[in-house]
Amino acid sequence: MADLPSIIPLFPLPNLVLFPGVSVPLHIFEPRYREMVAEVAPTHGTIGMILLKGDWEREYYAHPDVFNVGCAGRIGGLVKLPDGRYNMVLEGFSEFRVIREIRGRSYRQVELEWIPTPPSALRLDQEMMDGLREMLVSYVGDVAARAWQSLVVERRLTGAQLVNFICFHLDITPLEKQTLLEAGADRLNCLFDILTFRLEERKAGGPGGIQ
Repeated sequence: MADLPSIIPLFPLPNLVLFPGVSVPLHIFEPRYREMVAEVAPTHGTIGMILLKGDWEREYYAHPDVFNVGCAGRIGGLVKLPDGRYNMVLEGFSEFRVIREIRGRSYRQVELEWIPTPPSALRLDQEMMDGLREMLVSYVGDVAARAWQSLVVERRLTGAQLVNFICFHLDITPLEKQTLLEAGADRLNCLFDILTFRLEERKAGGPGGIQ
């Protein structure tokens, strides 16, 4: 990862955990994040998505606490609106760990360590694919069967692409998604554990689904 920047801006959010290989549309309207996009887009185009934690509402416009691990994305489609706001697509590509925060801009920046999960760690054999599909259909219902047909049969997603897509879109809490992100090479086992727990929870009448 030597060609990647060692300092990137942070875009902390309370309910979004990005994963490698997943693209997310974002609407940028706060002045500090408009400045961030304007400065970063012409250079390395990399933004670190990271989850807010604790009592973040009280310090949202300052420096509320964030988790130590996030996922970086590259700016893809970018449209500047007449009033200065931006619409953009951020394309997730690697996990990172915060080393220290750097002040001096209106937006937050961090020095980081790149900690990409090797794709080989998220390979699924046929037995694992069948087990994952069965658990998803049990948890979500027919919508999971249709999604599986689209993702696996038609788009031919497998391995890390499939696992990360499911982790991002599965209707679980942001904290559970953060746990999956931090699991790294153990992400697939962690996903099975969360689905197993949720299925047991479902037996007791708890919620569940795909976003």
